[in-house]
Amino acid sequence: MAASCVGFILIGALQALYGPAIPALRHDYGLSPALAGLGLSAHFIGGVAGVLSFNAIHGRIGNRALLTLSYGLMAAGSAAFALAPNWPSALAAALLTGLGFGGIDYGLNQLFAVGFGDRSPAMLNILNAHFGIGAVAGPALLAVLGTDRYPYAFGAFAVLAASLALCTRGVRTNRDPVAAPSATSSASSAGRVPLPPLLFGFILLYVLHVGVEAGVGGWEPTHLESLGRSATLAASATSVYWLMMTIGRFLIVPLTLRWSAERIITVCCAGMTACLAPATVPALAPYAYAGVGLFIAPIFPTGLPWLTRAVPTARRAGAWVIAASMIGGVAAPPALGQGIEWTSVTAVPLMLLALSAASLATTLWLTRTATRPPG
Repeated sequence: MAASCVGFILIGALQALYGPAIPALRHDYGLSPALAGLGLSAHFIGGVAGVLSFNAIHGRIGNRALLTLSYGLMAAGSAAFALAPNWPSALAAALLTGLGFGGIDYGLNQLFAVGFGDRSPAMLNILNAHFGIGAVAGPALLAVLGTDRYPYAFGAFAVLAASLALCTRGVRTNRDPVAAPSATSSASSAGRVPLPPLLFGFILLYVLHVGVEAGVGGWEPTHLESLGRSATLAASATSVYWLMMTIGRFLIVPLTLRWSAERIITVCCAGMTACLAPATVPALAPYAYAGVGLFIAPIFPTGLPWLTRAVPTARRAGAWVIAASMIGGVAAPPALGQGIEWTSVTAVPLMLLALSAASLATTLWLTRTATRPPG
């Protein structure tokens, strides 16, 4: 468990390193801003591929091999990125790192979702809170080293990933951690709607709420500056947003032992929707975004045990929603950017409010549908 939490610190830190390293990458490889931004895109593309690929072979290789291989891929990719002689090689290395990232994200979330019974929501929130710690610590480390020394940061994380590959002995090797329901068990006999619509509902929830998460993280600074705030204050407010996400996942842990996952997610979706409404008011915007971070924090980890319980006939359903969350994180910022071109920067909170309201509506539909009585 301790190694798993360190593993999530690692993937959080690696993901957060690309942005601060962009000025140095542009200098080292002579890149335009758009080309330099492809590093993070390659990482996310590798992440989606890693989730889906490891989902496909999980049943054959088992839990321990999945995690060991994923840590190995991250170690190799991070080391290759640190030593890349040219930009195409660096992009290939980022893709390789992303494959390992996706394997760890999927593997550990899946194991924690099914391995702790009623405590799974609490344990998943603790696990994912360490991702936030890494997302804060990675850029902080680069700030101490200097952005031109980003290869040392990637090299250090490569060593850490290789070390974590040796810490998987506590993981069971059974190759099928999610028990398959009997052939006579069906969604309808369990009082649920047929599988595809319900699973689609969870996928939609993850795409929408991660779209809000990435949209706030990507466009909050721009929106605050458009309201007359300084660049320093805008950057600081965005850091507070990510910090509130980390704090929120720790704070929700006691409540997961008393409240159902459905109730927690419904309250959180309602809370982030309510917080986005005053984000249109200049004086309240920084505080409103911080509130969004606090409420959105538990949705991702708390939804996975609910999915496992509500859709028992969908083996490895978690892989699809985790992949969907990554796609939402990649697609939302440029989609919001297109919306800004059509309207203005001041419309950012309204567009995010629409996504959040859709998340709430989806959650209410899932709550009502997944618990619908037979007949």
